[in-house]
Amino acid sequence: MNQKITLASLAAICLLNITAYGQTQDAVKAGENIAVTSTVYGKVKGYIHNNIFTFKGIPYAQSERFTAPQKPKPWTDVRSSMTYGPVCPTDPTTSVNDPFEFAFNHNLGYSNENCQTLNVWTQKLNDGKKRPVMVWLHGGGFTAGSSIELPSYDGENLAKKGDVVLVSVNHRLNVLGFLDLSAYGEKYRNSGNAGLADLVAALQWVKENIARFGGDPDNVTIFGQSGGGGKVTCMMNTPMAKGLVHKAIVESGSYVTAFSEKPVSQRIASTLLTELHLQPSQVDSLQKIPYETLNLASKKAVAKVSAELKKEGKPANVGWNAVLDGEMFPYQPSDAKAMELAKNIPLLVGTTKNEFAAFAPTPKNLTMEQVKTSLQKKYGNKTDAYIAAVKQAYPNTTKPSSFTDIEFGFRSLAIKQADQKSGLKGAAPVYMYLFTWQSPVNDGMYKAMHCMDIAFQFDNIKRCEEMTGGGKDAYLLASKMSSAWINFAKTGNPNTPTLPVWPAYTSKIGATMILDVKPVVRNHPDAALLKIAASPGN
Repeated sequence: MNQKITLASLAAICLLNITAYGQTQDAVKAGENIAVTSTVYGKVKGYIHNNIFTFKGIPYAQSERFTAPQKPKPWTDVRSSMTYGPVCPTDPTTSVNDPFEFAFNHNLGYSNENCQTLNVWTQKLNDGKKRPVMVWLHGGGFTAGSSIELPSYDGENLAKKGDVVLVSVNHRLNVLGFLDLSAYGEKYRNSGNAGLADLVAALQWVKENIARFGGDPDNVTIFGQSGGGGKVTCMMNTPMAKGLVHKAIVESGSYVTAFSEKPVSQRIASTLLTELHLQPSQVDSLQKIPYETLNLASKKAVAKVSAELKKEGKPANVGWNAVLDGEMFPYQPSDAKAMELAKNIPLLVGTTKNEFAAFAPTPKNLTMEQVKTSLQKKYGNKTDAYIAAVKQAYPNTTKPSSFTDIEFGFRSLAIKQADQKSGLKGAAPVYMYLFTWQSPVNDGMYKAMHCMDIAFQFDNIKRCEEMTGGGKDAYLLASKMSSAWINFAKTGNPNTPTLPVWPAYTSKIGATMILDVKPVVRNHPDAALLKIAASPGN
C-alpha cells in the first residue's frame, strides 16, 4: 500500500514538474514569424511574453554628435528587436551604496552614442483597435539614466492590465544632448536642445508607427519621474510637440521652472573649447574626441562658468538644461504664451512625501527632545508651530524622525505647476497627488523616497520587491494607482472605483489624493507646514 502511494506521489510530482516546465516554456514565444510588424522604416520582430507583444531597441532616429535627429535609415530585412538598445554614455558607475543599490537594483545596460531607440509593449498588433499610448520618459535629470535603468520601468504589466500601448525611450544626455554650439554655425544650431529634440523625434515616430502596434496616435500620454517629469514639462512647452501629446503626467519632476538663457549656454560651450585647447574654427574636432575626454572637459567648463557667474553676482545654478533658443523653446515655462501651448492637455502632477530624505537618514533612536533641539536651529520660535503643522499634515506621525524627513522643495514646485496650469481660463483639468506610503524594507529606511512610487504606477511590485517589500498593502495600492494612471491615459481623468472620488485641482480648493495604505482626498493637506518651511527662523 505504501509502495503504491509512493509511486503515485512520484508520478504526480513528475506530472507537476512537466506541467510547470510546459507553462514556463509557453511564457515566451519567439521565432521567425512571431511578433512581426511593420514600421515606415522596415519590419521589426519582437517576442511574446505572457501574451504581451514586446519590442526592444527599435531605432526612431539617428544623428551625428551635436546635430538634430534625422529619420533612421530604412532596412530591408526583418530587424530583430528582442533586446534593449544602447543607453547614452554617462559617468561610469565605480561604486554603489549597498543598501540603496539593493533597493534600486539598477540595470546600467551598455552605452553607445547611437542610443536613439525605443521599446514597445502591447496586447495586439495591427488589429485596428485604438489603444491609449503611454510614453515613458526616464529620470536621471538631463545627465544620466535610461529607459531600462530600473526594474519598475518594464511596461508589460501596464500593457496587460490596461490594454494600453507602453513605449519607453532612450535619448542623448549630458554634454552629448545639451552642449550649445549654436554660436559656431548652422550645423549646430539646435545642439543645445539635441536631447529633447530626440524626444520630439520619438513622439513623431509614435505618430507615424504606433497604429501598427495597436495604439492610437491621437491619444498619447507622456509621463515621467524626476528628470523624466522635467522632460514632460519641456514637451508641454515646445511648439514642436504640438499635436503629438494629448495628456501629461509629471512625477516628482516639476523642478524645471526656467530654461537656460543663450548667453550662459553658449558661454559653457566656449569654456569647453578653451578647456580642450581648441579654437572656434576647430569646433568640428568635437565630433571625434572620445566621450570620456569630452565629458571631463564639460564638467570643468560647467564648474568654471558657475564660479564666474557667482563672482559676477548672477544666478550660478548652471547645469544641463533645455535652452531658450527661440525655436524649440521660444518662451520660458512661466510665460503665458508657453502655458498656452499646453492649455488643452490634462495634467496629473505630484511628488512623494520623503523624496531625498531617505538618502541622508537621521540617526536611529532619536528622542523627541533631540529632534526638537535640532528643529529649533532651523525654525527657532516657529518650532512648536512646525511640529503641530506636521501632525496636521500627516496625522499618523509618531516616530521622532518622521518630523525631520519630509521633503518640501519638490512638493512646493508641484503645487506651483498645478496652480499655474489650473489658473488658465478654460484650461484642461489638473489632478494632484501626494504619495506617502512607507516601505517596510530595511527597517523602513526607504520611506516614501524618490522613485518609490514608480513601481506602483507600473503595477510592478513583483519586480521591485527589494524596494517595496512585496507585501499585501503594496499590491493593493499598486492596483489602485496603476488603474488611475491607466484611466488618465484613456480619458484625461484618473478616477477609478477603487479610489475615493478624485476632484480636479484648483488653487482655491487644493484637492490632493493622498496615496497610502488607505488613500484619501484632502484639500491643501500640508499648506500650513509648507508655509513654515518656506520661511524658517525667528
